[in-house]
Amino acid sequence: MNVVLGVDIGGSGIKAAPVDLNTGELLAERMRLPTPQGAEPDAVLDVIGQLVRHFDYRGTVGITFPGIVQQGYTLSAANVSKRWVGMDADAFMTAGLGSDHDVHLLNDADAAGLAEARFGAAQGVQGVVLVVTLGTGIGSALLHDGRLVPNTELGHLFLESRSGKARHAESWASAKVREDRDLSYEEWGGRVNRYLQHLELLFSPTLFVLGGGVSKKADKWLPYIQLERSRAVPAALKNEAGIVGAAMYAAQQAPSLGES
Repeated sequence: MNVVLGVDIGGSGIKAAPVDLNTGELLAERMRLPTPQGAEPDAVLDVIGQLVRHFDYRGTVGITFPGIVQQGYTLSAANVSKRWVGMDADAFMTAGLGSDHDVHLLNDADAAGLAEARFGAAQGVQGVVLVVTLGTGIGSALLHDGRLVPNTELGHLFLESRSGKARHAESWASAKVREDRDLSYEEWGGRVNRYLQHLELLFSPTLFVLGGGVSKKADKWLPYIQLERSRAVPAALKNEAGIVGAAMYAAQQAPSLGES
C-alpha cells in the first residue's frame, strides 16, 4: 500500500491526513489547525510542520495552495500573503520540513479535481467536467476525459448584472459571501446558479461537481441550481478532496510511488 500525506491550505484552516493512494481513503482522522492571520509563508510552514509531526510522517508530502502553481512556483495569492507570489514554494517547503520530506504543491481546486476524477463524482465521466469549489473563494478544475487542465482560476471571471455592472464572481458567490452577508440558501443558491450558467455557456460541460465545505449541506442549496445542458452534483469526497488530490499529485511527482 502506498501512503502519502496530503495537506490542504484553506482560507480559514489547514487540514492534513495520510492518504491510501490505492483507495483514496484517509488512513487517520484528519487534523485541522487555523490558518495563520495573513497566511505569511513562514507562519504557514510552521503550521504544516506541526501537522507533519502530529502524524509522525516522513516521505513525500502533497500540499494544495489557493492560487496558481506552475512547476512548484506559486504565482498568485488571492487569499494569502502576497509574499507567496513568485516563490519556489516546493523548494521552500522541502527545505523547511527537512531532508526526510519531498514536497510538491498544486492549486487547491486542481487537487479536488484530480481526486473527484479518480475516486469521486467525476470517476469515469467522459467529456468536459468542471469541478467548482465554494469556500473562502471560488476555485475551479477543468477536466477532459479525466485529464486536468491546470490553473483555470475561473472564480475570477466577471458576471454582468442586470444593471450592466460587472460582478467579480468570487466576491459575489463564494461560500464566505453567504456567511458574511447572512444570505439564505435560496438567495445564495441563485447566485451560484447564475455563475454556473455563465460557465455552462462558456464550456458546455457534461457535469459540474460542486465541492468545498458547503457540499456537506448540498440538499439546502442544490435544488436552486437549474442548468440547461449540464448536470450538477455535490463532490463525493466533500471537503476531503483537496487532501486526497494533493497526495495523488505528489505521488505522480515521485515515480517510485506513482508507478505502483
